[in-house]
Amino acid sequence: MAEDKRKFPTEVVSLPSKGHFYPEDNPLSSGEVEVKYMTAKEEDILTSQSLIRKGVVLDKLLEALVVSDVNLDDILIGDKNAVMVATRVLGYGKDYAFEYDCPSCGAKNKDEVDLTVLEDKEVDFKKLEKGKNEFEFTLPSSKRNVTYKLLEQRDEKAIDSELKALKKFTKDSGVDPEITTRLKRAIVAVDGNRERKEVNDFVDNEFLSRDSLAFREHLVDTTPDVDMIYNFECEECDHGEEVTVPMTVQFFWPSARG
Repeated sequence: MAEDKRKFPTEVVSLPSKGHFYPEDNPLSSGEVEVKYMTAKEEDILTSQSLIRKGVVLDKLLEALVVSDVNLDDILIGDKNAVMVATRVLGYGKDYAFEYDCPSCGAKNKDEVDLTVLEDKEVDFKKLEKGKNEFEFTLPSSKRNVTYKLLEQRDEKAIDSELKALKKFTKDSGVDPEITTRLKRAIVAVDGNRERKEVNDFVDNEFLSRDSLAFREHLVDTTPDVDMIYNFECEECDHGEEVTVPMTVQFFWPSARG
């Protein structure tokens, strides 16, 4: 028998997308998701070595915590990040300690961020059609027109699966095909041509690096998400830089635990 998640305390999480890009008949179009507080049962998920090795531990945790009747494969990655941050705060509190290596001197630094001060990225929803997850972008150098979508959890699963499969063929070359794999999932059409072979060929053989960079920067700027950028200063050399707060299994597992 399925567990009644509502017998536990719950909270409602506002999504960065405000539900704007989901079809009207999709429950995620409400712009909110209800989640329950973490319990010791969810800690079993976090410590499962099998789930960690498979790279699905955070997805399994999300499935266990979301109370709303939604298909989590539909959730946009930025919205998923917001739910993850909220469940971390509910489970272990707002303070998140993490380590990072200084890109200037290589020193290992420790820092702490208050997760409740993280804000959603600003998106001008007035310019975007409600209920539609498809957009146009003209590449600055080649002037070709790219139709793209915001990635959903199902896309992330497909990307992870494909990258694992490709490792068998790329481990000798040392080339990591993550950028092109993600681009192929995000791009729906090139100059109106929706044939997958044409899109894949474009990404592999015709996508100028300056256009690729411009497109990826455009995606970062326009994708609704939690702003996970954090300003740090190295304790050793005083180098200052913006870093992205890491969201791994350790994000949900406070360092005080052995």
